[in-house]
Amino acid sequence: MKIITLSENRAEETSGGLLAEFGLSILIEMDECKVLFDTGQKISAVYNAAILGVDLSDIDKIVLSHGHFDHTGGLKSVLEQTGEIEVIAHPDVFSEKYATKRKTKPIGIPYSKEMLEELGARFKLTENPTEIGNATVTGQIERTNDFEQIDRNLYVQKGDDLCRDDVLDEQGIVLKTDEGLFVILGCSHRGMINTIEQAKKITGEDRIYGVVGGTHLISADIIQMEKTIQALRKYDIKKIGVSHCTGILAEAKLSTEFGDRFFLNIAGSVIEF
Repeated sequence: MKIITLSENRAEETSGGLLAEFGLSILIEMDECKVLFDTGQKISAVYNAAILGVDLSDIDKIVLSHGHFDHTGGLKSVLEQTGEIEVIAHPDVFSEKYATKRKTKPIGIPYSKEMLEELGARFKLTENPTEIGNATVTGQIERTNDFEQIDRNLYVQKGDDLCRDDVLDEQGIVLKTDEGLFVILGCSHRGMINTIEQAKKITGEDRIYGVVGGTHLISADIIQMEKTIQALRKYDIKKIGVSHCTGILAEAKLSTEFGDRFFLNIAGSVIEF
């Protein structure tokens, strides 16, 4: 099993010159199939895939963590490489999403469902967990703790009303390894620890080997940060690779707490099992 980060806010230094771009895209290579989790904001996933020697026409499925532009904006360019392919997402993924109550900042998927289908996307929209080989898409994530709060500046259009967005479409991917679960996060709007707990619930496995991806700790207060660290210690987690929406302060805190178990998961990062 191999995890290759194709797009992130930062990029490894390589001879080919990887592109850094605000967003996230992670390729999961398993014996039985290849899954692309998110597609970055625009062109970086496709651009970096070529430099890293990744053939996107070989991937079997695409999974979208949620419907924000920085995780889905690259879908058009990816589909131009893959052709017809199944895309797994939550039914709310195409909701109209905004970062202000005045609707002056749309942050949803920048393409229509019809346009993406014309390019070959075959959407499987479900809020339930979905198994893909040795991986499981979490489906809709339950909020089971009182310290991970959803951003108060996120809104979604529901009929004639603009409402606070609970980001119900957020989901992650869980890999089963001999040493426990490896959880891959998109942006963790519904909470990094909530996502890990969802992974435990749907797999029946309590051991957590590692976690990578967007943690959304950039907006965490002291209480959330401390309780997140307490939970990660309790899991006895072995690898913590953070990306995208973690924030420098949270990165520094996690690095101090977890030492060589911590790393920055950026464009060009490769994890092998």
